Amino acid sequence: MDEAALPDGAPTPVAAGGSANIELRHLRAYVALCEEANYTRAAVRLHLSQPALTRTIQQLEREIECRLIERTSRRFALTDEGAEFLAHARRILADVDTVTAELRSRAAIEVGFAWLLPTTWLAATRRRYEALGGRITLHRVDDPLAALDTRAIDIAIYRRETQLPSHLESRRIGTEQRVLAVAANSPLAEATDLRWADLAAYPLVVNVVSGTTHADSWAQPDPNRQIITCGNFDEWIELVAANRGIGGAPAVARARAPHPGVVYLDIPDAPPSHVYLAWRAKPEPSRAVQRFLALT
Repeated sequence: MDEAALPDGAPTPVAAGGSANIELRHLRAYVALCEEANYTRAAVRLHLSQPALTRTIQQLEREIECRLIERTSRRFALTDEGAEFLAHARRILADVDTVTAELRSRAAIEVGFAWLLPTTWLAATRRRYEALGGRITLHRVDDPLAALDTRAIDIAIYRRETQLPSHLESRRIGTEQRVLAVAANSPLAEATDLRWADLAAYPLVVNVVSGTTHADSWAQPDPNRQIITCGNFDEWIELVAANRGIGGAPAVARARAPHPGVVYLDIPDAPPSHVYLAWRAKPEPSRAVQRFLALT
């Protein structure tokens, strides 16, 4: 049954075989009218004009070939058939609403990420969402924000500081300590007492799509600094391992992304990096996405 309303004045479709072509909009209009016992109030409740509501009820009566409402100016009253139909209409709408809510609650949320998921946050969020009957599907993509923009995913997890377009919204879901990544054969791998400012002139490997560290991560960036760019985490870590430059990454990389050619060093005054969640705000997100966001 299609709940989309027909344009005012449009003829009611005729069902093949003489069966009634009753739509959910007919049932909702009838139940609202019976509960309000007044065409004006029911039309306001349904966000319809009064003539449109009248036509909808007339269509319903024609479909079932039965008068449901007594035609009298003194009071609103149902025929015996109208009272019987009301009970069935309420049951049908309740059943439809129940199964719709149940299926929506099981909707899968497509979550995209580039690298190194915030596992503690994800585990807690997934547990809460799946307790409501939903499912979370993870997708590894080089550019989560681009995938979100093309509707390939519903939610993007990203770390890159960037200005989002107006139809996307975001919120911070975590802050991570930043570590220095250097080649295992670099002299820096054995250095001690390094400060963040000491690293400002070294060649820097930058993942321009989803990385956390770039030249402006230093308060006084060196304009002559060599910048080696790449487009994903796998390229980034191989360039660091090849000693093409140093890099910065969240501390979780030490355990989650070990590499025989890379050493991760703690830098006490390294600025932290942040993890963000983004979603499409226009048009309004689906109920599944709204339910997911309410848990984060």
